[in-house]
Amino acid sequence: MTQGRDPLPATLGALRQSAFCENRIASRSVKDELRENLAGMLQRGEALFPGIVGYEDTVVPQVVNAILSRHNFILLGLRGQAKTKLIRKLTALLDEATPYIAGCEIHDNPYRPICRRCRALVEELGDHTPIAYLTREQRYVEKLATPDVTIADMIGDIDPIKAARGGHDLANELTVHYGLVPRANRGIFAINELPDLAGKIQVGLFNIMQEGDVQIKGYPVRLPLDVMLVFTANPEDYTARGKIITPLKDRIGSEIRTHYPASAEDGMAITRQEAWLDRGALVEARVPAYIREVVEHLAFLAREDKRVDKRSGVSQRLPITVLENVISNAERRALVAGETLAVPRILDIYAALPSITGKIELEYEGELKGGDHVARELIRAAVGKVYSQYFEGVNVAQIVQWFELGGTLRLDENAGSETAVRELGGIQGLLEKTRALGLSANEPDAVRVSAGEFILEGLWAHRRVGRSEERGFEAQEKAREATCDDEPRKRYKRQQFN
Repeated sequence: MTQGRDPLPATLGALRQSAFCENRIASRSVKDELRENLAGMLQRGEALFPGIVGYEDTVVPQVVNAILSRHNFILLGLRGQAKTKLIRKLTALLDEATPYIAGCEIHDNPYRPICRRCRALVEELGDHTPIAYLTREQRYVEKLATPDVTIADMIGDIDPIKAARGGHDLANELTVHYGLVPRANRGIFAINELPDLAGKIQVGLFNIMQEGDVQIKGYPVRLPLDVMLVFTANPEDYTARGKIITPLKDRIGSEIRTHYPASAEDGMAITRQEAWLDRGALVEARVPAYIREVVEHLAFLAREDKRVDKRSGVSQRLPITVLENVISNAERRALVAGETLAVPRILDIYAALPSITGKIELEYEGELKGGDHVARELIRAAVGKVYSQYFEGVNVAQIVQWFELGGTLRLDENAGSETAVRELGGIQGLLEKTRALGLSANEPDAVRVSAGEFILEGLWAHRRVGRSEERGFEAQEKAREATCDDEPRKRYKRQQFN
């Protein structure tokens, strides 16, 4: 509820005379509030969850339906699918300011207090009862479920210290220490990774979800809480492993499946939004479109690769952290060379292997080859895919012929752009083909080097030219011969190791 610039009422009496009318505040639950504000945003055509990309036609409509139905709901999805980010956006559907009795631990409704302390305060002070206000963010409570979470953490427990200080008997309601759920009263309570919550704690959520109340340590008093419950979980944990108890599943109103980006465009939009790209004035970083595409396709190919565990998934954090590492490696090269422009190259993606191997869980076949090997093959496949998009139908025979006639090129990773572009310029027709990437003739050297290397990497990915760590780019046949000649030595090393 927006109050404009008018000062908010500070007492219960002033509150009764304000826009926070008793009928509205006393009777409207948090689910009604979310429903009403959501309906208004839909009517006005406002963006519901800004920053959530790729869910506009899938997940978002289901979340909207759940809220309009006043359901508690769960988001089921693999890691890195913006589940937590989405539920945190729900606070935008709450009122801007919500009155409560000042000092109350569970943010009691001024017109309908439920805790002993607030009921006594209203009886004593009447219209002079002090009022405070909650912001939207203060009405959101989140807990990561772990096996060590206790019922006291979630619901509450007796506090002997509070009893001693107040001179109360332990049976007195004023000795209760409230847990997270009561403290989320009149707001949204989110539990991440719900199946990791112990079974007895899941049982403790039953009454909250169905009857809307809790009982603490057998007290004969009930607290009719007003709370919206949302959960997240991995589908594998939620179903096959049986870590979620059936009665709790039955009480969750809507089960909504999340997913990874459906297109590379959506993935790049998410990566651009989440990655740290604005590095300040140290050096200027300019990321070519084809580098962004290779990084994004790397994640898409990993999700499809049979050597990668599908049940674990490949988080969207992979392209985000890879792109950050790619830019950092380009920055390092520019700083060493004394340049002011850092333009990532394909070799910087290979340098970002630490951001890849830690984010993919391998099946048995992948484990046999090793994470580095699988990651390198994924990079090569991603380069080949993006290269085909730019150079479909482009005649590169002149470049291939240069290598077949005996030409070789090994680019020094730390060499300056001027040196590298001069070496690339010695390959007939190479730099002219960078026009297919949208480059003009007067581009900075760092941009031209990145484009030229991308073409060579693309040709290697399609097996038009060869590449080795020792000699760099060369003719495909020479690379194959070198591999064959080197095989006995590699076999001998394997035997010695074994």
